[in-house]
Amino acid sequence: MAMQQAVYPVQFSVDYPDRSLNRLTTGFRIFVAIPILIVLGAVSGGYWARSYSHGRTFALSAGAGGLLFFAPLLMILFRRKYPRWWFDWNVELQRFSTRVGIYLALMDDRYPSTTEDQSVHLDFTYPDAARDLNRWLPLVKWFLAIPHYIILFFLWIAAIVVIFIAWFAILFTGRYPRGMFDFVEGIIRWQNRVLGYAFLLVTDRYPPFRLAP
Repeated sequence: MAMQQAVYPVQFSVDYPDRSLNRLTTGFRIFVAIPILIVLGAVSGGYWARSYSHGRTFALSAGAGGLLFFAPLLMILFRRKYPRWWFDWNVELQRFSTRVGIYLALMDDRYPSTTEDQSVHLDFTYPDAARDLNRWLPLVKWFLAIPHYIILFFLWIAAIVVIFIAWFAILFTGRYPRGMFDFVEGIIRWQNRVLGYAFLLVTDRYPPFRLAP
């Protein structure tokens, strides 16, 4: 029972590629990833372009979507509900963006799928808003998470250095050093916990200050 209570509602892991990684796509990863980054940009944010011609206005929507934050906040605040399809949208979008992030971090050489989990395992526990969530806490969660933002800022600086070193290691050996892999995985795990708490609003449990599961 104590073990179950200790499990955080956001769980994340990446399968370690215990094999030789593709050195060619690793070497040009930032360029190879451009198409999937365009797809991710199309579903994770909206853009409206306006032009004026002879007094007439033309509007074009180039994209729509993104994580739902404000709408779930209002529903939790006033109705004490978290619509399941809003939750599912947020979870699937975060899974997709994480797969792209894992690919950019060189942790998998398979091109990110828009549907399959591949080597990335990211799970959020669906909350019973009336029972599990404080209706007022979503108003301040983003503020309470400030210590995590500061720590993650410096951790990501370290992660960029580690990924750069891992890039050379893969080019020369075909392998991602396990210690470096675990370090980057831990930072992404930490970040997903903070997102789940402060922006996806799936839990009121404050994220732990650790890289480990």
